Amino acid sequence: MSDNLLDAIDDTIHAKARLGIMSLLMVHGECDFSFLRGELGLTEGNLGNHIRVLEEAAYIQVNKTFAGRRPKTICSPTQLGQDMFHQYIEGLEKIIQMARSMKKETE
Repeated sequence: MSDNLLDAIDDTIHAKARLGIMSLLMVHGECDFSFLRGELGLTEGNLGNHIRVLEEAAYIQVNKTFAGRRPKTICSPTQLGQDMFHQYIEGLEKIIQMARSMKKETE
């Protein structure tokens, strides 16, 4: 990882909706589209767009199947996605530690 704090803040993950998607996938391992939509409160179109961005970055794998006649989309994090998520969290932790140490210095 670079010494620059902001390099760890991956723009692909940093968007609020994509951070939510990745967080849920990291906790649950895989999630279907309707679960993600319900948990994140996104419209189908908005969620679909964010899933596409993560899939194109190879951070998630998307499997489309059918349950009866209904389409079912299941997302899961790839190894790259897991690695990038952990790097993102480590970057946030460094920023938080820096902010806390600055606060202690001013007290």
